[in-house]
Amino acid sequence: MTHATVRIIRQEHAALAAMLRSIVLLLEQHRKKGSLPDFATLRAMLFYVDEFPEKRHHRKETELLFPKLRARTPISRDLLDKLDSDHARGERRIRDVEHALLAFEMLGESRREAFETTVGDYVDFYLLHMALEEREILPLAERVLTENDWLDLDEAFAQNRDPMTGHVPELEYNALFTRIVNMVPAPIGLGPALD
Repeated sequence: MTHATVRIIRQEHAALAAMLRSIVLLLEQHRKKGSLPDFATLRAMLFYVDEFPEKRHHRKETELLFPKLRARTPISRDLLDKLDSDHARGERRIRDVEHALLAFEMLGESRREAFETTVGDYVDFYLLHMALEEREILPLAERVLTENDWLDLDEAFAQNRDPMTGHVPELEYNALFTRIVNMVPAPIGLGPALD
């Protein structure tokens, strides 16, 4: 049986992976055309990455899921430490990406390559991080956590659901998510507009 927490984590990972890959594809399209990207679109997409995955998704993993795993088994403690460290460094890394974007926007073409490299490194880091969680941590959780653990986790993970997974966003985020979905070109779109 797959628990709600596992489904939510996988859905949120898929939404984040789609967003990250869309950023890379958008940059590739503009590089090929020799045009500058729409910086407002990139800022909105990076704000999403910072606002939901970094501040909400990771917090629930680090503060709720990982401690329950540590309490139930000695298996994968080094990996949990690494993932917690990734979470702690994630905020700094997204700031680096946002700074590189600002430099590209303000200083132009001379900063394109640095921004694209910074984004590429961040995307690679994040995709690997999520793959480790899905391949190692979620199956371990399904083996060792109790039904009471899952009840607590399911309740917590059901809160503040990621609108990019099809859930109705909190009112203050509705315009942001509608804007992102509508701004990303159709070939790399993220889904239907949210109402």
